[in-house]
Amino acid sequence: MIRSRLLLTAGLQSWRCFLIYHGKRFYRFLPDDVKSLRTVVNPDISKIRNIGIMAHIDAGKTTTTERMLYYSGYTRALGDVDDGDTVTDFMAQERERGITIQSAAVTFDWKSHRINLIDTPGHVDFTLEVERALRVLDGAIAVFDASAGVEAQTLTVWRQAEKHGVPCVCFLNKMDKPTANFGFSIESIREKLKANPMLVQIPVGSGKNFTGMVDLLTNQKLIWKLKSKEDDGRVYEMKSLGTSDSPDLLQEVKEARTALIEQVADLDDEFAELLLNEFSDNFDAVPSGKLQEAVRRLTLSRKGVPVLCGSSLKNKGVQPLLDAVTSYLPAPSERNHHLMQWYKDDLCALAFKVVHDKHRGPLVFLRIYAGTLKPQTAVHNINRNNTERISRLLVPFADQHVEIPSLSAGNIALTVGLKQAVTGDTIVCSKASAAAAARRAQSDDVTERRRGERADVVLSGVEVPDPVFFCTIEPPTISKQADLENALDCLQREDPSLKVKIDPDSGQTILCGMGELHIDIIHDRIKREYGIETHLGPLQVAYRETILNHASATDTLDRTIGERRHVVRVDLAVSPSVDRSCDIAFKEDLEKLLSPEIKEAVENGAHTSFLQGPLLGHPLQGVLVLVHTVSVAPGTSAAMVSACVSRCMQKALKLAGGQVLEPVMSLEVTVGEEHLGSVLGNLAQRRGTVRDIQSRHDNKVLMGTVPLAEMMGYSTVLRTLTSGNATFSLELDTYQAMTPQDQNTLLKRLGGLL
Repeated sequence: MIRSRLLLTAGLQSWRCFLIYHGKRFYRFLPDDVKSLRTVVNPDISKIRNIGIMAHIDAGKTTTTERMLYYSGYTRALGDVDDGDTVTDFMAQERERGITIQSAAVTFDWKSHRINLIDTPGHVDFTLEVERALRVLDGAIAVFDASAGVEAQTLTVWRQAEKHGVPCVCFLNKMDKPTANFGFSIESIREKLKANPMLVQIPVGSGKNFTGMVDLLTNQKLIWKLKSKEDDGRVYEMKSLGTSDSPDLLQEVKEARTALIEQVADLDDEFAELLLNEFSDNFDAVPSGKLQEAVRRLTLSRKGVPVLCGSSLKNKGVQPLLDAVTSYLPAPSERNHHLMQWYKDDLCALAFKVVHDKHRGPLVFLRIYAGTLKPQTAVHNINRNNTERISRLLVPFADQHVEIPSLSAGNIALTVGLKQAVTGDTIVCSKASAAAAARRAQSDDVTERRRGERADVVLSGVEVPDPVFFCTIEPPTISKQADLENALDCLQREDPSLKVKIDPDSGQTILCGMGELHIDIIHDRIKREYGIETHLGPLQVAYRETILNHASATDTLDRTIGERRHVVRVDLAVSPSVDRSCDIAFKEDLEKLLSPEIKEAVENGAHTSFLQGPLLGHPLQGVLVLVHTVSVAPGTSAAMVSACVSRCMQKALKLAGGQVLEPVMSLEVTVGEEHLGSVLGNLAQRRGTVRDIQSRHDNKVLMGTVPLAEMMGYSTVLRTLTSGNATFSLELDTYQAMTPQDQNTLLKRLGGLL
């Protein structure tokens, strides 16, 4: 089925018309909401909301996004994940698997507000997609399965939101499920996320009897009377609570509203003062507007999170969620005021995502923090120290885009023409602009440091996690090698968590990713998008190495190249470090004697050795290098100094005794009680350790740790053991030292002896 979506005709430049394909026919129209994009290209910054939707896999993020687009008027038919016709899941791999793989941005209007929304993945293999979206967003909607509460990946994305200080609104989805439990979900938010959930709604009914909710701020009941499965839920009934409602509901609402008022008063001093002075005797008389203002203040300061409920699939509760986005989440001016102050009217933007288009080349997503962005203008990339020209400026709508003449601060733009920009680059209008902003930032530096912030005009990017899986990848023929290299370059630019390297011994290309699914998706994309039938080698685990003992070594390099003689002598020691970092230090008297060039060459040689351990050639962790002496003859090049240091370190590392560190994953399995014994037995065979077993309705939630090497093909085994009735999630926990027996087995297997 072809999705009903906006398709620009040849009249794109003049915005004359749109075509929609639906029901085997094309319809020509210009919706009112699309007119607003033309007439209000740059709305008031206080009316802009940059938000993301984050959650555990299968909590309903994409379905919620689809309903938002439909109710705001930007689509004319409801898409469904199972049918593979949603707007934001437009990749073939997403529609086939029914999951979100890469974040997709859409722009729409809701009640005079411009909402820039990013739908993020829920699978742990694509955590970086969530990270780089939250880096540029001002607020987020955390979606929960009301029958499961806080799940494994929910914890991960919540920590990411906390890291970037992003205010959140919680949406308890799937209230129509028979096992939905509103109270259980609230308690899990309080206990697992360590948050203060503020109930601004309570559900009316549950499971099949879920019909709507009561707004505790206004004491209004919102009811959806859906007459058939085809009812789109656009129309719902809103009325004040009265004597016609059941006494139990009235009592529940009164108690819940009183609890909300008391909770807000405990957390917000301004509201507490108002309550004591004017409404201490009658909480029912507290104006909804004053209560809403207090809830908003607490949300922006992250002291509390508003909690709403609904069922996106059944078309209930999404419109109030949109109202909550505009009411509680911040405008851009409330989040990044110092950048706007430093750059004033000059452009400052952050490149946070790159996608490749076959016809347009690289398309770069920019979050504009200050100034105005226009097409056909030159911009300066601070990180790359180069200048490029933006040829076209677009507003993103998933895989369809609308061209616009300019875009102001607070918005998210899609640009054509930036050939060199990558994720994390800071884009400004000129070098002079950056220098002027730096001077303003320096004058504010004392104030910034007092707040514990760093006055820096170069925007911070995102932390890219280390890959945990790798495998070889080969083209079908030598003639396709250049095409494969180009495809991998493009994919690496799109996805910074994908790493590609060349094996120095075999010359093979090594593909490094975040998991089995991640590498499988990359392999599939190379085949479909670039037309290359590549061959993947067996999947291998990305181990780390460390050392066990202290050891010293001395090495001398004496080499003549041409008429020039290079002589270096190095004496150093290696020792295990308490933490997992690798570092280099110099003896105090030596550091004063070395020139900056020689010192840099020594450090480069050490850091090169950190990349290759003595046992398996994997990167090192927890190694401290102390350089005792460095003797360099006149005329010796820095490259020779680095080579001598690297060779000396390899000697010391072998003498110190190597230790393999393997990635250990946090595992969470949700399984029926009748299959718990089989799952536990299988986990014991995989060297797993059980931390806790909790009850969740009729299921058991098993939480533990297990080595990643033992989890190859686990999804297939789990389906077999439980007849397809169990789900699991994996997340990297830490690197742990292998036992001598397991390490010897690994070394023999990799050496071809087993």
